[in-house]
Amino acid sequence: MSSLAIGATVFACTFGGAIIGLLLRGFLPERHLNAETKDVIKFAIGIIGTMAALVLGLLVGSAKATFDTQRDGLAQLSASVIYLDRILAHYGPEAREPRQTLRDSLADMMDKTWPHLSPNGTQAGATSDTSGRYEVMFDQVQALTPRTDAQRVLQTSALDILKDIAKTRWSLFAHQNGSISLPFFVVVVSWFALILAAFGLFAPPNAVVVAALLVSSLVLSSAIFLVSELDRPFHGIIQISSAPLQNALSELGK
Repeated sequence: MSSLAIGATVFACTFGGAIIGLLLRGFLPERHLNAETKDVIKFAIGIIGTMAALVLGLLVGSAKATFDTQRDGLAQLSASVIYLDRILAHYGPEAREPRQTLRDSLADMMDKTWPHLSPNGTQAGATSDTSGRYEVMFDQVQALTPRTDAQRVLQTSALDILKDIAKTRWSLFAHQNGSISLPFFVVVVSWFALILAAFGLFAPPNAVVVAALLVSSLVLSSAIFLVSELDRPFHGIIQISSAPLQNALSELGK
């Protein structure tokens, strides 16, 4: 489910809860709406609201941490790719083939991670073809025959960097679909719906109250939308910038 669909669903649930509260007010006997009842319900809603605020804060923090980790990992991957290309360039013309494979694999990764930037893009986050290229490149570097001690050191360094690149790459895309489970969202949204339903239950049914509840639902749904966007940094509207990989691609082969 896309972040926009999640946000729209949250809005429908929370505002629907508020409307149900307003409608329920007209059916309840007055003895259920007295001062003592209001005090107890306000206390209960205060507990739910506090828990919802704490959990929402944890969700935002977790999603932001995921976004920052993925962004830093992408920057590290780009730097490692450039460094690997420089090492292979220093090795000599014998390393021309793995350098070309490195460039092709990076271009393929760009196409599949940000398909809107290239007409060749197919599916965001796809990894199978790129993984095969890295395996081929590893075999190509391993097949090099060093003639000097310097080339032997460069070959060893290149293989080590390739291993690091593979680890970083799989780490980037292992959680591309998000780390926050759907049931977690459902629980938090149900709390929000209960809170707004309680507000609607004790509020007079007029245009100002409906507008206030509408704005509250928009705020809550936008918060969940933001969490969903940050938790999936390679999808949606808020995405990790492709600039590090684009810069790395422009540096390869020089």
